[in-house]
Amino acid sequence: MTAWIDGRAVARDEAVAAAATLLAGARSPVFAGLCAEAASVQAAFDLARAIGASLDPASGPSLYADLGALASGGAMTTTPAETRGRADMVLALGAAPWATDLLGEVTADRPVRGRASGKPRALLALGAPGDGAVQHVAYPAGEAGLAAAIGLLRGLVAGRIAGPHPLADLATRLREALYGVILYDPAEIGALGAEMLNGLVKDLNETTRCFALPLGDPHQGRAVAQIAAWSTGQGPRVGFGRGYPEHDPWRFDAGRQAEAGEADAALWLAALPAPLPSWTRIVPTVALLGAPKGDEAQVVIGVGVPGEAFGAALWHPRRAAIAWHEAGAPQPEPVAAAAILADLQARLSSTTTNSERSASC
Repeated sequence: MTAWIDGRAVARDEAVAAAATLLAGARSPVFAGLCAEAASVQAAFDLARAIGASLDPASGPSLYADLGALASGGAMTTTPAETRGRADMVLALGAAPWATDLLGEVTADRPVRGRASGKPRALLALGAPGDGAVQHVAYPAGEAGLAAAIGLLRGLVAGRIAGPHPLADLATRLREALYGVILYDPAEIGALGAEMLNGLVKDLNETTRCFALPLGDPHQGRAVAQIAAWSTGQGPRVGFGRGYPEHDPWRFDAGRQAEAGEADAALWLAALPAPLPSWTRIVPTVALLGAPKGDEAQVVIGVGVPGEAFGAALWHPRRAAIAWHEAGAPQPEPVAAAAILADLQARLSSTTTNSERSASC
């Protein structure tokens, strides 16, 4: 079985009908998670628009640490491919970059394009000891934390802080780099750190070339941000309660809505792995899951895992873009979350039409 209602295994069609009933009776539904392929995320936006729901991706905290800084002052960013091809200096902020393969890749060879072509590549670390197997120079962040260290570094680079300082050597290295790249995880450095980092990069570009490279989160957040942009012209935390998209990162935070009693139904979309938040236990929830157990929510519907059961458009970290992923373990007739969402939209549209006809009679 691939569908459950209150932990009881049922046919998928029965579960979809129960999900449609739950959502149809809601005054303020919220769609969350959004950890799926592009087609299913787009289908979630379409369904939310149709029934007046709000949306909040699982990657919201990470995305909005970056989006807030981007909205206030812009950003100068690059891609992993450009980093490997051009950077003569890479600075890793915090611990998160060391959990990726990128740092090992950039230290394996030298830049091959641009002014730094053929020159040695320096790998630096701020706020984490790094990996002893990869040669690098580490600098401490200090007791104030990583965001404060980035702010201090910006002051040193711009000459606003004089005298000896533990980060003075790092500031000099940044100024002298021909093509510097600063690798970071928005969730780790936070909104303040992202704001300081974007300012640092802009200051460095007054005299040299330097770019920021944010790490993608594991929940398709970068893809969701793009889909939200082309669907609504805004960020992913939007609500359609008044018939048009309204963007408000605080108001449409799913966890806040649940705790405040504002959300009376939820749809959790996680065709790819994403931890189910605790608030789904207090809000009647429909869960579309790639690897369900059956007891995760009031209504659970199993869906195919994109990039495994079927080919799909997913975020590609190396390309820093949405790209096609072939099926790793194709299934004969996988049911994509997009198909379930389209079915829900058809059922809910039919319910609305019938209600309107009854009212007119």
